[in-house]
Amino acid sequence: MTSPNQHPEQVARNRIDLQLKAAGWVVQDSQALDFNAGPGLAVREYRTDAGPADYVLFVNRQAVGVIEAKPEAWGQRITTVEEQSTGYANATLKWVNNSAPLPFVYESTGIITRFTDGRDPKPRSREVFNFHRPESLAEWLTQSASLRARLHALPPLARVGLRDCQIGAIENLEASFKADRPRALVQMATGSGKTYTAITAGYRLLKHADAKRILFLVDTKNLGEQAEQEFMAFLPNDDNRKFTELYNVQRLKSSFVAQDSQVCISTIQRMYALLKDEPLDEAAEENHPAERRLKPKQSLPVVYNGKLPPEFFDFIIIDECHRSIYNLWRQVIEYFDAFLIGLTATPDNRTYGFFRKNVVSEYGHEQAVADGVNVGNEVYVIETERTRQGGTLKAHQQVEKRERLTRKRRWETQDEEQAYSAKQLDRDIVNPDQIRTVIRAFKGKLPEIFPGRNEVPKTLIFAKTDSHADDIIQTVREEFGEGNPFCKKVTYQAKEDPKSVLAQFRNDYYPRIAVTVDMIATGTDVKPLECLLFMRDVKSRNYFEQMKGRGTRTLDADSLRKVTPSATAAKTHYVIVDAIGVTQSLKTASQPLITKPSVSLKDLAMGVMMGARDEDTVSSLAGRLARLDKQLNDKDKARIREAAGGMTLTDMVGALVQAIDPDRIEEKTREFSGAGEPGHSEREKARDQLVGQAAQVFTGPLIALIEGIRRDKEQTLDHDNLDTLLRAGWAGDSTENAKALAQEFARYLSEHRDDIEALTLYFQTPARRAEVTYAMIKALLERLKQDRPKLAPLRVWQAYAHLDDYQGEHPISELTALVALIRRVCGLDPTLSTYAATVRRNFQHWIMQHHSGAGEKFNEAQMAWLRMIRDHIISSFHMEHDDLEMAPFDAQGGMGRMYQLFGDRMDEVIGELNRELVA
Repeated sequence: MTSPNQHPEQVARNRIDLQLKAAGWVVQDSQALDFNAGPGLAVREYRTDAGPADYVLFVNRQAVGVIEAKPEAWGQRITTVEEQSTGYANATLKWVNNSAPLPFVYESTGIITRFTDGRDPKPRSREVFNFHRPESLAEWLTQSASLRARLHALPPLARVGLRDCQIGAIENLEASFKADRPRALVQMATGSGKTYTAITAGYRLLKHADAKRILFLVDTKNLGEQAEQEFMAFLPNDDNRKFTELYNVQRLKSSFVAQDSQVCISTIQRMYALLKDEPLDEAAEENHPAERRLKPKQSLPVVYNGKLPPEFFDFIIIDECHRSIYNLWRQVIEYFDAFLIGLTATPDNRTYGFFRKNVVSEYGHEQAVADGVNVGNEVYVIETERTRQGGTLKAHQQVEKRERLTRKRRWETQDEEQAYSAKQLDRDIVNPDQIRTVIRAFKGKLPEIFPGRNEVPKTLIFAKTDSHADDIIQTVREEFGEGNPFCKKVTYQAKEDPKSVLAQFRNDYYPRIAVTVDMIATGTDVKPLECLLFMRDVKSRNYFEQMKGRGTRTLDADSLRKVTPSATAAKTHYVIVDAIGVTQSLKTASQPLITKPSVSLKDLAMGVMMGARDEDTVSSLAGRLARLDKQLNDKDKARIREAAGGMTLTDMVGALVQAIDPDRIEEKTREFSGAGEPGHSEREKARDQLVGQAAQVFTGPLIALIEGIRRDKEQTLDHDNLDTLLRAGWAGDSTENAKALAQEFARYLSEHRDDIEALTLYFQTPARRAEVTYAMIKALLERLKQDRPKLAPLRVWQAYAHLDDYQGEHPISELTALVALIRRVCGLDPTLSTYAATVRRNFQHWIMQHHSGAGEKFNEAQMAWLRMIRDHIISSFHMEHDDLEMAPFDAQGGMGRMYQLFGDRMDEVIGELNRELVA
């Protein structure tokens, strides 16, 4: 127990003792050393020739490591004591013949613990959740080298059967491991084989790096089942046995974790429950956590669990990581002392920040389409009056009321005139004719959208709610004159087995149309899908991209005809039918609990105390208080509890979160609306009352106390704003946006034609553009990035490609893209053309002029040399004499060899190439 009279270092040692005991260590004083007490001893104040070490760790009577203990206040400078702890590890221990340094070194305050494995190629400390268990250290010592050392011995990747994007991702990932970078992000477009890539990487880690265990983390049960199927089907390219014949793969369905499993597949919800040693309702695994507001009882921090110690997994692969790395779930991932590998098609700034901008693969949808891995989309808009404007219910008209769940109906007279907006459609107000008008238009326009088809292409409709989905299904069946098999619901609430319906949708003729709310918005492969009909808007940019990704999968002609007989060719594209304005609405990144990061904790609390009731303010205050609570010591907590009349910060956070919980609000709303259908005003009233009750605890003195404690305890960690521009792909949906971007780029070039040398040569003295050098273009690019980051050359290139309907190859770099764009703007090229294509075309023309006229014809040796110069100009824009002594020319004899080939005409040839190839 901690005594109030203990000094800070003793308090820290008490915490360290508890953590060591939780990890299976027997803590002893050096005077009471007893090796019979257990296999792992942590001996306090053990004597060395460098002085007494705070703790020396013994495993099976062998000294293996040291712990340097420091008071809590040292947490911000804990790394400064690494030299001291390393000194003890290198020292000679009393009564122990340790000729080699002790390999395992810890520094700890009892709050923060850092660990260094001296056997690593470049030993580097890292923060760990708790001390490793004695049996873990014993096992590590039996291995020939540490994990990080073994990663350096990975053999070259066998590339057979892998796409280029998968090869690049795996090779870059392994290079990241060798550099000991703890987090890596794999960004690959939907349909490009992220999971296959991850399994291939995992197979190599198990086989060649002797990794003990890998966790494949998902956020829905559906994704876990799919991952399990992919592991079962995976056949390595260097073995004729399947993955599951070589290694044990377990998908966690209960609290039991097999110790002999090399791969564990788990939802993050189940892993959280396992760490908390709590039961899990399987329904919690159905929807990903971002779709539900967490209940307060779920927000407790994870604690050490001896059944799943932090070293239990060597690697964690996080599927759809853009959803799983925030708020409550982040602590699950950071509990483990493991390399983190994120998989996503749609990262945002927070994703880049979490993975420390270590992006080992950037393979976007545009490139996937260009490579034939994905298909692109076209947008077809259906707009109705009610969809755009909403409508009005007149006073005294007869209106029908329907209960949401039971669908029980009744008629009543409308008391007063009520206007409703388009956003209320299919939630508070259902207009059957609006649904019918959209579906009828969709049916009537199908010959235009998919000419030559005899059946409806496989179509997925996104609905707003489960009730909305039912209304759509009934309308679709009526308007198309079809029976039940034609159109089915695929949601978690569907009475028919959703997996069975999904398999039919994927493999059978029926259903032609499926309606979903959330189940196949992400992570589900339906290759024959050719049409996405949006009847719900989406505000999250990432979620929208995931939804669109359902249609991107490629499919050959024979496979497509199996389910769509009238298809005449392979799947070439998919169509987004926008019936709600989803392609035009403003999209935002997914929001964390704290949605007002720029507002101080004090201002948030004062606002709630003074009457602020909006969800953003309440949610942000709860998030800030929850974050602060984790940093408080017992004394601070007692001060707050006394000032709050016995309430703890945890109590306050719980009350605030409950006050904005949709279920609680809906329950409270019923009290105001009685038997009627509650409206927006009733929900606001219910929320305001609940928040008001939660806010009663806040007073000026309490807020001042919390703010004072926060100043001492809290630091701001900004995970959202990164300091460099991240590449953005051009969506290609809006000609107006492309025109605006192209015009802005052209305007920038014109404005700086006098003060940037490369632009001066292109615009004012075109006869001298052959003098433009690599350094000039590089300087222009740097200036452009500094002045106008949004005018990134590759982004502007996509805008011009859209405007010029360009279908050719892509630039080889930002620099060559920039030169090609300059040529397009100043009129040298009437339409977009890569700089490489221009140089090759001009080179061919120049050679033909020489060979067709009376001029000198070049022999094969000369032609080989000229092609090298051509390729050099493609990458460097200009040929200098000094370049002849660099690669690739130096390997062929350099300047001397060129003089042998061309004699006195050498300078003339170089000059002609510099001039003619950039004409």
